[in-house]
Amino acid sequence: MRKFFRIISYIKEYKAYMGLYSLFITLSIIFSLFSLSMLMPFMDLIFGSSNLTSTAQVATAGTSSGIKDIVYGFLQTNIAKYGKVYALGWICFGIITAVLLKNLFLYLSFYFLAPIRNAVTRKYSKLLYNKILQLPIGYFTEQRKGDILSRSSNDIAELENSIIGALEGMIKEPLNIIGILVVLFIISVKLTLFVFVLLPLAGFVVGRIGRSLKKQTNKAQVKWGEIMSQMEETLTGLRIIKAFTAENRVKKNFFGLVDDIFQIKNKILYRRDLASPVSESLGVMILCCVLWFGGKLVISGEILSGSTFITYVALFSQIINPAKALSQAAYNVNRGTATLDRLNEVLEAPIVVEEPARPIELNGFTTAIQFENVQFSYQDASILNNINLTIQKGKTIALVGSSGAGKSTLADLVPRFHDVSSGALYIDGKNIKDYSLNSLRQQISVVTQEPILFNDTIAANIALGKPEATEAEIIEAAKIANAFDFISKKEEGFNTIIGDRGSKLSGGERQRLTIARAVLKNPPILILDEATSALDTESEKLVQDAINNMMQNRTSIVIAHRLSTIRHADEIIVLQKGNIVERGNHDELLAQNGYYRKLIEMQEVK
Repeated sequence: MRKFFRIISYIKEYKAYMGLYSLFITLSIIFSLFSLSMLMPFMDLIFGSSNLTSTAQVATAGTSSGIKDIVYGFLQTNIAKYGKVYALGWICFGIITAVLLKNLFLYLSFYFLAPIRNAVTRKYSKLLYNKILQLPIGYFTEQRKGDILSRSSNDIAELENSIIGALEGMIKEPLNIIGILVVLFIISVKLTLFVFVLLPLAGFVVGRIGRSLKKQTNKAQVKWGEIMSQMEETLTGLRIIKAFTAENRVKKNFFGLVDDIFQIKNKILYRRDLASPVSESLGVMILCCVLWFGGKLVISGEILSGSTFITYVALFSQIINPAKALSQAAYNVNRGTATLDRLNEVLEAPIVVEEPARPIELNGFTTAIQFENVQFSYQDASILNNINLTIQKGKTIALVGSSGAGKSTLADLVPRFHDVSSGALYIDGKNIKDYSLNSLRQQISVVTQEPILFNDTIAANIALGKPEATEAEIIEAAKIANAFDFISKKEEGFNTIIGDRGSKLSGGERQRLTIARAVLKNPPILILDEATSALDTESEKLVQDAINNMMQNRTSIVIAHRLSTIRHADEIIVLQKGNIVERGNHDELLAQNGYYRKLIEMQEVK
């Protein structure tokens, strides 16, 4: 329940709506109780009870309030003037009016509740997306993409269906039950105290049923994450699945996950659906006890008249539905807390790359990037060890080495995709942790081996880092990246939608768009993860020419896979198991006859 009330804190801006909801639902309950209470004068009128002939007797009976005296006095006057049938019409009119007002106020309560319900899901969607943008890249190497997607879609929907759906029941039903119990106490204290002995027993029985609901729901959400992951992997790798005729294997895995969640959700539904019949059965048992005990009081002539007792039973029967709804709301809260736990795993994940308390703005790059005794570890695994490196402005530094040597990690430290574990990294003599993240990254562009594009227009993709760019600037960037020719041949030119991940473009076209994007941003520092290694010869030449154009007068860090592309680098850094084992230009490293030469010879053999 603590987590439930934490959610309430997210709707502070709607506290006026909450107040109106509470007001209108209370008025709805009052008029509902009034319409039912009109059974008492109806029964007295039909069966000729003396209650309608002497208000003094009513007042001394100890079983009514001032409102009852007013109603009976009004009916008494009308009976005397116009007869019983006329008074009966007033009773029916009163019931109709009360029911209409009840439903009017019920609708108004729902009207003001709707934005409150939706506010929480909106808040969690924004919180989750914002946290995903804040979390370091390393966080997502340990997470399945499908599981993240499941949390941001299925879990949010589950949150609305469970806890947010319970919000209404947690407010409305207790008010409803309290209102009915107040009226029941007014009618008969003795009989209501008898009811109070039975209600806790029923609540205990219902509460025992749903203890494992949260655990089962958590299992279901985990399975949904696995299903989303496999679906995402299938869509991404469909060509490979078909090429290797692996349909049956992936189908077997997917069907197994679906069967698992089928079993888990059955167990959840068994427990959830048990709440309503159990609570209703217990309610009927309690009602029968009330009939026996109240009937005994009527037969013995104690306190209750027949019409009063019938009204009491009618009012008490109205507790059953609110009690069922309240028990269902309690089940929903238990189910929803499992969803909240999964969402909070992301929301409470530590942000290891933090904005400095008093950030310095980096407005340009003037001297050098310096690595001093830099070490980086991830989950007890050492990735980089004692890196000392200076990259002067305007120089090109190439990082080479086998897979897993630490090349990408070293480059990722510059834009603070990761933070050093020890040592320090400086730009223009100041620790990069002192710069604001935004101003630091404004000075850097990244071109990755796999082109990362978005399902938008060509112009929007090029202008990603500079949304205020003019059309002329976008065109100029495309020309520098050797992309203008193929763009101009498109039917809609720069307004062409390129599809998911740029699927409507060839590999070379996609890569040239990422280069145009980097050119338009016009940063002083470039990080290039060999952008030509996955391209054919013709595309490679176009892309390499575009890269050469882009690198002019800029400081470049090149992660090299094809060593032939970095022969003219000012310095080549050879990494092996996180250590710098060799450094120098191409000719110097060949002369050392070491690891770099072996890499060159292996590629030449290929």
